[in-house]
This record gives sequence, structure tokens and C-alpha cells, in this order.
Amino acid sequence: MAPIATSAGAYVALATGARDDGGGIAVGGRVADIPPRMLAAYQNAARQVGKHVPKCRGMRWPVLAGIAKVESNHAIGRSVAGNGDIRPRIYGVLLNGSGAGGNTTLFPDTDGGRWDGSASGERAVGPFQFLPSTWEGVGKDAGGDGRADPHNADDAALGAAVYLCGNGRDLARESQLRAAIFQYNRSTAYVANVRGWIDQYTAAARTPALDNVTGDVRTVIEAALAQRGVPYSWGGGTADGPSTGICCSPSGKSGARIRGFDCSGLTTYAYAKAGMRLPRTAAAQAGVGQRIPAGAGTRALKPGDLVFYAYAPGRDSTIYHVGIYVGSGQMINAARPGTVVRLDPVDAMSGYAGGARLL
Repeated sequence: MAPIATSAGAYVALATGARDDGGGIAVGGRVADIPPRMLAAYQNAARQVGKHVPKCRGMRWPVLAGIAKVESNHAIGRSVAGNGDIRPRIYGVLLNGSGAGGNTTLFPDTDGGRWDGSASGERAVGPFQFLPSTWEGVGKDAGGDGRADPHNADDAALGAAVYLCGNGRDLARESQLRAAIFQYNRSTAYVANVRGWIDQYTAAARTPALDNVTGDVRTVIEAALAQRGVPYSWGGGTADGPSTGICCSPSGKSGARIRGFDCSGLTTYAYAKAGMRLPRTAAAQAGVGQRIPAGAGTRALKPGDLVFYAYAPGRDSTIYHVGIYVGSGQMINAARPGTVVRLDPVDAMSGYAGGARLL
């Protein structure tokens, strides 16, 4: 278990039964596995934090989303009211040194059970898993109801932003961002985990310009973009959307318990939205439409084209991966186990093998 500083994220799954549910991004409204009301809380906190820490720089909502993903899985499974109140409340395990759940450190009670429901010890609370003693110093009223409540999405997100900002960090600088995350939970593994989610949510938030893209091509691209943040699942994805996958990828990763997409599952889904039925594998999809040879370079690609990668470029039977080109050197990509659907440069995968124009 990660050591506890101001949070107890390592314990939250034990207390909440949190699971990594999927669901698509609706462009402009939702991001991946983040419920819309929680996303709004993160965005509002990023905008408000300057009022409380004027010297803070570089606070972005993906930073808060990365923390909340690890701490509480965005309170998924809870009800979030319009005012941000989360019910039932999220509690970590009682930190009484009993050893339960890896809990070996005693944290004496500081709030008389006001926030954590127990006067016999401390436990982390809310979607950002603050210890009551820490919340006492950083808790802020984001909604204007006169009460700073760690069980309220808006208040908790703003409190986390204030804490991460410290006395005025520049979170646009990698070293200071990592220092802020480390202070939140003093574990290098925790920092790496949160940092990975920040990158994934940052990528999910970037929407390419589609001003000159129309018709079925736009339908395909928007359908694929709407899935940014959905987990990669080996064998996952159908014409109807994300699905649980199968076992196992060449690296031994199973998609059997993950609802999401693999690369060709994503393309199958996106093109189905434009009324096109594609073969299920990347290699088979290379035989559909007008082939664009690798020798023509990536500049020959147009938005909506399939982009292929092969172990032996020039031999389509060795194609192992496919993405959807969106322009400006980027593709929508379900890259590999452990990632999510996201925008990537077309050179993010090795063995470029050209493309195919279907529309």
C-alpha cells in the first residue's frame, strides 16, 4: 500500500467497491469515464483556484481529474446532486493501525466524526479522499452555500486545487507538478499513476478542428472522437459500441473484464455510424477502399482515412494496427492495453504501412 500523507487513495477501492466503468465522451459535454457533474466540478475548480492561491500557475482540470480517478474513480456509483453533494458519502477505511487493508498507521481523530463519521479515529473522505485534519486547512466553499464540505464535488475539487497549488506552484512545470502529486500522497507509484491519467485526460480534451470536414467523413471522425477516454480492451468493440473483449493480447493482457475497444473495434464502430460495415481485423480492413501506399507518405492521408501499421510494411498480412486519421498529423487511436482511446501522432506506432480511403 502507498503511504498516506493527506489522502488514502490506496484504500478507497476497499471502501467503495469502485470499478473502472467506461462510457463515451460526448464532445463538449463529457469526458470518457468522468460523469458530467464531476467534470464540471473539476473545470470550475481550475477556474476558481486563482482567487484562493493567486500565485498558482498551470492548474488544469485534467490534473484534478487524474487525482480523483485514482482516489475515488470519479465517485462512480454514487449520486451527485445538482449542488454537488455526493451520496452515499465516500469513506476510506478507519486509520486505527489495525492492519486491515494495509492500514498500519494510527491517525487520531481530529473532527469528532463530523466529516468521517467516526470519533474513534480518522478516515479519508470524499471524492478526493482528504483526511479531516487536512481538509480543515484547505477546504473551500466553491458553491457559495457558506459551507466547505469534502463530500461536495465542487468544494472537494476546489480544496484539492488549493492543496496542489501550495503557496504558488507552477503546475505547467513537470517537476512542480510531480512535487504537488507527491505531496498529495508520498508514493512514487502513486505519482506515476496519477501522471498517466493526467496525460490521458489531457489528450481526451483536445479536439481537432473539423471546420472543413463534412458528410460521412465527419460522422466517422466525430463518432471516434466521442470515444476518447474509453479503455483499450483486447478484442473489444463492435458496430454498436464498446464491449468486453477476450483473452489475450500478444503481451498476455486480457480484455475479458474490460469494456472498451481495440484498434479495429474502434474503426468498426466509427464507420458503422456512417453506414459502412468493416471486417473485424486491422489486416482485413486494409483490403477495403482505395489503398494509399506507405511510399506516398503521411501527407497523402486525408481526414477519415484508415491508417495502418505492420510488422513488415509492404506485406499487408503483417498489419497489426489501425487508426483513423483526423488531419494535422494526428489519428484517433486505441493503442494498446492499459491505455484509452485518444489522439496520437501518426508516428506514435511503428511500421507505418499506408492507409485506405473508404469515403
